[in-house]
Amino acid sequence: MTGTDVAVRSPRTSLATLAQNPRDKWPSHARRLYDFLTEHYGTEDALPTLAAAWVAHQRSQNTQRTYARGFKVFEAFAREMGVHPMGFTFMLADTFRMHLETAPTWVRVKGGRRWEMARTGEPYSDASRANTLSATSSFYDYLDKVSDDNTHRKNPFFAVPRPYLDPDYSPTAGLSNKQVMTMLRTARDEHHPAVYRPRTYALMLLLYTVCLRIDSALSANVEDLGYSDGHRVIKVRVKGGHTKRKPIPPHTWHVLQTYLAGRTSGPLFITSTGARLTEPSAWRTVKTLARRAGITESVNPHGWKHWGITDALNQPGTKLEDVQDWADHSDPRTTRRYDRRKGLLDRSPGYAMSQGVAAGLAQE
Repeated sequence: MTGTDVAVRSPRTSLATLAQNPRDKWPSHARRLYDFLTEHYGTEDALPTLAAAWVAHQRSQNTQRTYARGFKVFEAFAREMGVHPMGFTFMLADTFRMHLETAPTWVRVKGGRRWEMARTGEPYSDASRANTLSATSSFYDYLDKVSDDNTHRKNPFFAVPRPYLDPDYSPTAGLSNKQVMTMLRTARDEHHPAVYRPRTYALMLLLYTVCLRIDSALSANVEDLGYSDGHRVIKVRVKGGHTKRKPIPPHTWHVLQTYLAGRTSGPLFITSTGARLTEPSAWRTVKTLARRAGITESVNPHGWKHWGITDALNQPGTKLEDVQDWADHSDPRTTRRYDRRKGLLDRSPGYAMSQGVAAGLAQE
């Protein structure tokens, strides 16, 4: 090769020269995104490969899922505008930001075919819009990393403003300790069908007392249960993609063993067919459980970790740094936010003021 020769490469031709197809190693969310995009762009376009490789590049399965979902929203907008995603400019990116403020979300069609969806839902929340914009910006940053030339590819989303998210606000409904205990009691004694009571109770108790995210609990296997330094433990993948051993309290361990009934391998939480319990199924279970428990607040599996943190901070003698480690918070400011929110509504001066107003008016 001479100095004037230019090596022309593309994601498609580079993959074609390998002995094995790297796509076979992609995680499920990347493969599904690739299949989705090839339906619209074909296999000759570089976009399906680049977008799927970008999703596969993310360490966390939760991030892979979120980014793939956000990219589909962005790609649908690009097609509506008649613009290829690789040709986006800042003005179009900013238009996409404004589009998200009013665009209806996808919801399942009631009474429709299986998985039939329609854009009839409420507009995207601030958090959803921020996540989608963050995902698309990450995609263009990834293009810079894999570019085969020295030309700087400007990220059209770099200067696009994102919704402000109050770090002290949480959309998760705050349940009292009494409500949490009611939910646990219902899971143990009243959940239907009765055959699923051991599984539901074990899952709820594990989320609450071990302070786990729902995806960490559902991705665990029975083989991840063990013993270390005098403690029963579970090895789970936590936020950020790293693995951590977390202690399991005695009562929770007993409930888990009762549910497993001697099973020593496979997914920790399974369906009646032996398949791994999925997150949508867990959501439906918790919502059904809440209705049976007479709780009207919106309840989801993610909330169990939040309520566990709040209740832990209320325990006498609990150290903030211990709660931080238990909750897998890499930033102590995250734990401090829970501490600030703890009992914030109860401490509102408005209650005393209202009593004073009522007493004053009663004397007139």
